Amino acid sequence: MSYSPDSIVLKGSALDFATLSRIGSGAAVPKADPAALDRVRQARLVVEDRIAAGLTVYGATTGVGAMKDVEWSPEDYETFNIGLVRAHHFGTGDPFPPSVVRNAIAIRVNTALTGRVGVSTAFVDAFIKLLEAGVIPVVRRTGSIGCADIGLMGQIGAVLTGVGEAVYQGRRLPADAALAEAGLSPMPMEPRDSLASISVNAVGYAAAADAISRAARTVRMLMATSLTTAGALGASRDPWKAVAHVGTEHEASIGAWLVENARGWEWPDATHVQDQLSLRMMSQVFGTTIQTLTNAGNTVLAATGRTDDNPVVVGGEVLTSGGSLPLDVTVFLQSAQIALSHAARNSFNRCVILGNGNRRGLPVNLVPAGKIATGFGPIIKLAGELFARVLSMAAPVSAQSLVVAGGVEDEAAFLPLVVERFERQVRALRRLAALEGLLSAQAMDILDDRPRGVPGMIYDVVRQHAAFYEVDRPLSSEVEAIERDLGSAERLQELIEMAPLPEMDAFFALDLNP
Repeated sequence: MSYSPDSIVLKGSALDFATLSRIGSGAAVPKADPAALDRVRQARLVVEDRIAAGLTVYGATTGVGAMKDVEWSPEDYETFNIGLVRAHHFGTGDPFPPSVVRNAIAIRVNTALTGRVGVSTAFVDAFIKLLEAGVIPVVRRTGSIGCADIGLMGQIGAVLTGVGEAVYQGRRLPADAALAEAGLSPMPMEPRDSLASISVNAVGYAAAADAISRAARTVRMLMATSLTTAGALGASRDPWKAVAHVGTEHEASIGAWLVENARGWEWPDATHVQDQLSLRMMSQVFGTTIQTLTNAGNTVLAATGRTDDNPVVVGGEVLTSGGSLPLDVTVFLQSAQIALSHAARNSFNRCVILGNGNRRGLPVNLVPAGKIATGFGPIIKLAGELFARVLSMAAPVSAQSLVVAGGVEDEAAFLPLVVERFERQVRALRRLAALEGLLSAQAMDILDDRPRGVPGMIYDVVRQHAAFYEVDRPLSSEVEAIERDLGSAERLQELIEMAPLPEMDAFFALDLNP
């Protein structure tokens, strides 16, 4: 029996993480709302009337960028418009995953359905048919300065014209072959459709949404390993209780989560006065991290429901626009990068405490009594490197100076580059969580702790992949195995069922993400 995905009706309004998850995974394909298509037709008539009257429309009857003042005659339109798309297929490097490309196509369709773009209904139909047929353009990820993803979107638009590459039924094929096998024909690029197929930030928005979702999943698991460490170190829970009265809304929520999920096993108090800040301030660190991720998420979701085209159709006019600069999404994402750095430092500091021999009588380097071993001392350097890796990716790059297109284009946000750096942070943070879990399990075994609940889950995961450390041995593959397990969808679902954070879980659709 062939698989038939569900349909999701796009109306030109902002999408959510659940919708993006379903479209990105291929579980659903978009369809255009009839009322939204009427808006598309009305805006298209404005563009066509202007062209018929002999008036200029940027990128349709004129060149683009440095060639903005070059006007084309009607007999040149076809050659120019198909060439415009193909000229912008210049991305290089590794491709984005299919989920990001699917969502980029859906975002492009959705923003066109605002009725502010001036494209044809055939344009909307052509993009949707790619997803319906399962033809996913290969979009190499290096090629956008983040002021319309022309080098990235150009790889999608080029496939519509029959050039470039696409994945179809698991095979990477020339675009014309993929279209033919799927029963599709190349799309002739009409004036305005051509520029609209390349000059938006849909890929950047799709990639940003994917990265933010992955960050939320990683932070969710890092909270679990952090709680495990706090138990192994016998941290006082009083600061987490206090934050409910003196903290922000997000801090209070995390404090309550920590207190609730510390229940269920005997938790020895190593101190009753002042713990290290990395233990006392977990609520503040995670509360702020989740708040910045939520802010970034809300901003990118808002961008999926507005047009960032140039020009735009407003009030019966075709107007030049500056909406192609995704500065709000980029700046909020960079704020989240700073927050991830604080989360990484917080974790690294706890790793140091676990191995320095100053809490609960734990031995230095977590070497059991009577054993001759170097223990976990050397691997603390890995924790330091991972923290430094996260921190090094947090420096803002969006304000770098850049002038292209003969001086006409002198603003850029570098959103795809910011997303890539953000992704690297998340990968390092995921490994740091695995390492913290490994150290915590060793400490608990030395102290004969028997954790339950969330710490018990983390302990069990670690011990599935790493035995109690008594004799020096390689740890590389063990850390990586723990990382894969903690990063799996199955383990996340276990955590969500055991220790829900309803608002966070629902907003980021964590139970739907693969």
